[in-house]
Amino acid sequence: MATELECPVDFITVNENKVRLTALNVFILAVVYLIIPHWIIPAFLSIDFFLRGFNFGKYSLLNILSEKEVQLFSIKPKPIDQAPKRFAAKIGFIFSVAILAATLFNFISAGIVLAVILTVFAFLESFLGFCAGCYAYTFYNRLFLKSRKQAVN
Repeated sequence: MATELECPVDFITVNENKVRLTALNVFILAVVYLIIPHWIIPAFLSIDFFLRGFNFGKYSLLNILSEKEVQLFSIKPKPIDQAPKRFAAKIGFIFSVAILAATLFNFISAGIVLAVILTVFAFLESFLGFCAGCYAYTFYNRLFLKSRKQAVN
C-alpha cells in the first residue's frame, strides 16, 4: 500500500527561496552549536522558531536577515504555501527548547544529538529544498487519528 503525504495547507504563500535562506542560517547556527555547545544559540533559535511558527514571523531576526539576503542577491521569489513551513518551525521550536534544556541541565550529549537532527533537517531544507515537515505532519496525523479512532471505539 502506497503512503501518501499529508501536508498542512492555508493558501497563504511565502517565498520558498527566503525560507531556504532562513534554513541555511539555522544550519549555520546549529553547526556553530555543535562546535561550541553554548546555551545562547538554542535560546536564540527557540525564540526565532517560536516567532516564525506562531505567526510573528515579521519579528524573526532570521526572517529579516533572509529578506535582506534575497534583496542583496536579487533572488526571484518562488511562491509556496506557508503552512508546512510554519508546522516545521513549530517542530524546530520544540527541538530548540529541548536542546536548550539539555544544555542548561548539562546533558551535552543529548543536546548534541538533538542539534545533529536539527542540522540535518535544516540542511535538507536549505540545500535540497526537502521539507521534512510534511512527513512529520503525516506521521503526527496518522498517530493522532489512530489513537483518536481507538478512543472512540
